[in-house]
Amino acid sequence: MLKLAPSLLAADFSRLHEDIKVIEESGAHYLHLDVMDGMFVPSISFGTPVISRLRSCTDLKFDVHMMVEEPGRFVQDYAEAGADLITVHAEACRHLDRTVRQIRRLGIKVGVALNPATSLSALDYILNEVDMILLMSVNPGFGGQKYIPYVTEKIKILRSCLNERGLSADIQVDGGVSLENAEEIVRAGATVLVAGSAVFKGDIRENTRAFIKLLEECEPWK
Repeated sequence: MLKLAPSLLAADFSRLHEDIKVIEESGAHYLHLDVMDGMFVPSISFGTPVISRLRSCTDLKFDVHMMVEEPGRFVQDYAEAGADLITVHAEACRHLDRTVRQIRRLGIKVGVALNPATSLSALDYILNEVDMILLMSVNPGFGGQKYIPYVTEKIKILRSCLNERGLSADIQVDGGVSLENAEEIVRAGATVLVAGSAVFKGDIRENTRAFIKLLEECEPWK
């Protein structure tokens, strides 16, 4: 099943509850929560107090994307705050295998993210252990950037690798995803699309429904 994960980073923070309810009612599957520490990426976003307060507002799955140096220090806090899935960056983990196993022991799903220029070979020994791979299609840290075209080929290669190994992990794509390029991204092999500005700028309900309709009608990879 193809899924939409609107990114809260692009929402109006003065009306988070209302906007989350709109995307939930309009068919979104996940709420993508970007945690930034000002070190791994230049920006600082929000942490466990915000996520734990939002948890009571919605039944959406909380997809927590940790753009944080050595995220293993904090994964238990985010699990307790309400995360259903925690994704960490391979580039940010000194001991990636240890961090993946740490998340798994918390009883939630685990993802590993790669920046655009990071080789897929970073996943060689961990691919069997994850529920999702997040391919960044912009350099992380800021919203509103344009999709980097070479990531499409990266998606195709990863999808082929998963198929060859008989693995069912999701491929999530984050950065510059829009209604104009979503079908191309899905055809390449992605199963979860993160969309920020493309959902939250303008009519949120209409934008979300348009994405859901596209995903329902889109022919996935073969």
